[in-house]
Amino acid sequence: MSSSRLANLHLRARVIQTIREFFRSRGFLEVETPHRIPANAPEEHIEPYRSDACHLQTSPEICMKRLLCRGYGNIFQICRCWRSDERGRRHVPEFTMLEWYRADSDYFALMRDCEELLKSVVETMSGGTTLSYQGRRIEVHNGVGRITVREAFERFGGTTMEAALHDGTFDEIMVTAIEPALPQDVPAILMDYPAEAASLARLKPGDPTVGERFELYAGGLELANGFSELNDPREQRARFLEANDKRLRSGLPPLPLPEPFLADLGDMPPAAGIALGIDRLVMLCADADKIDDVVAFTPEEL
Repeated sequence: MSSSRLANLHLRARVIQTIREFFRSRGFLEVETPHRIPANAPEEHIEPYRSDACHLQTSPEICMKRLLCRGYGNIFQICRCWRSDERGRRHVPEFTMLEWYRADSDYFALMRDCEELLKSVVETMSGGTTLSYQGRRIEVHNGVGRITVREAFERFGGTTMEAALHDGTFDEIMVTAIEPALPQDVPAILMDYPAEAASLARLKPGDPTVGERFELYAGGLELANGFSELNDPREQRARFLEANDKRLRSGLPPLPLPEPFLADLGDMPPAAGIALGIDRLVMLCADADKIDDVVAFTPEEL
């Protein structure tokens, strides 16, 4: 093991400790849920690993949301997740996820959590309110910049959000034009995704063309994906079936539906939840260009 990787693993341990202290100090309950489950939330672009008749979790969301439905209140979890065919400079098939949920809340509360969590982690790691990542200086003391997806397409995409959805260029423009144009000197939130990309998010009151979903970026890294939770079982089932239809049209097999989750969903209070990639947060704090530098073993080393 190189000295730099060893130093990054020490830093990683401190980041995880800081995260736990952050949520415990705010009254969140830390939970552990099964990693091996009958069904994940079906998604068009995420392929789970099979484990006999079950799957390894791609996210702990299914079980954590069932805890919300049972009245557990504010909860968080740090756990391993698995996604097949994901390997690159910022991806490994097995990775560490932080996921937290707020009962009786919405995505604006999660945005404030993100601001405060980043401040806490950066202050612990650097002793100040700034960090340097790949030559960029990022200031976390002044909060997080926010921009809607619709505004971002009009300012940086050279088209409208609706036109990009219609001609199938939405994802391409997001990656090639919008993400690179987001603020680099402060963390940034891209919010109010189109309803077609709302996933498990509820639609925005007063504007059903968008969902209450946001993503958090810092230094060009996508760190987190959060939303106000959809708690309508019929609508959620329809979205799962639509995701499976898209998989079929792409030549992928449909995935099983998480029926116990759908049965519980009607009992979910108004809530919001978010998933944050711990490996990428450590990359940011360690000024690491690739995820390989902040994990104990890469897949190729096993």
